[in-house]
Amino acid sequence: MSRAFVFPGQGAQTIGMGKALAEAYPAAKAVFDEVDAALGEKLSTLIWEGDIAELTLTQNAQPALMATSIAALRALESEGFGIDRASFVAGHSLGEYSALCAAGSLTLSDTARLLRIRGRAMQEAVPVGVGAMAALLGLDFETATAVAQEAAQGEVCQAANDNDPAQVVVSGHKGAVERAVEIAKARGAKRALILPVSAPFHCALMQPAARVMAEALAAVPILKPAVPVVVNVRAEAVTEPDRIMDLLVAQVTGSVRWRESVLWMETAGVTEFWEIGAGKALSGMIKRIASGATTRAIGTPEDIVALKA
Repeated sequence: MSRAFVFPGQGAQTIGMGKALAEAYPAAKAVFDEVDAALGEKLSTLIWEGDIAELTLTQNAQPALMATSIAALRALESEGFGIDRASFVAGHSLGEYSALCAAGSLTLSDTARLLRIRGRAMQEAVPVGVGAMAALLGLDFETATAVAQEAAQGEVCQAANDNDPAQVVVSGHKGAVERAVEIAKARGAKRALILPVSAPFHCALMQPAARVMAEALAAVPILKPAVPVVVNVRAEAVTEPDRIMDLLVAQVTGSVRWRESVLWMETAGVTEFWEIGAGKALSGMIKRIASGATTRAIGTPEDIVALKA
């Protein structure tokens, strides 16, 4: 049996996530303390006691979700389930940073600071109201890509997230994305809806953010990961630090190839996926992609206790 540790992306955030882990495991509490220190603020207070609208701001959600994932991993490690139990790590969008941190490629403090920079840069790249994202449900990636191309009409409209066999997210200029919704419905999509996001992520409009991240990533050490990282924009395992940096920059404007990443891991022998951190969204996607694989979501002390049963 081969196992992959996978880490969730934006949208999984909830008030109170990780608090029970921090109360039950000193190693998990230390993660939130280090992230607070790295950012120079009490992000943990926002996560556990704050307002969901503030937590959902991209600049807060990204480091918060990473902190929760790494806290869950440290709790797992304290019970004997370390990164050595995984053959691969992967993450959805910002979750790729969690995966790199988990594998020792980035330090926790550097990861927190990078995600704060990434969140701000992505938010500031496009004025509010100029861009949009939409989920197209019931269309495969090839059809969704064709829909996006037809909808563009001189504007940006790209397939941004290939999440599972029947869920693709498109991103770009607001008018183009609205056209994509209507075209998708005409092409037989089960549902097509504009998403409540603050910016059009993973498309060419994010180029200003990509430039910011190129500079930020060049300033931090990136080590060879202890476990191969299956990266979003290539849907294959990577271990070379220079390539990791280049692909993290490319990820800002490139598609999240999650469906292909899961299929790549399945082909490489992975039969079990552990979703580490907040929520269970990736587990649902994985079940729709690799029907023969088993999934396990680990985000609470009870989830870890169940492993030992």
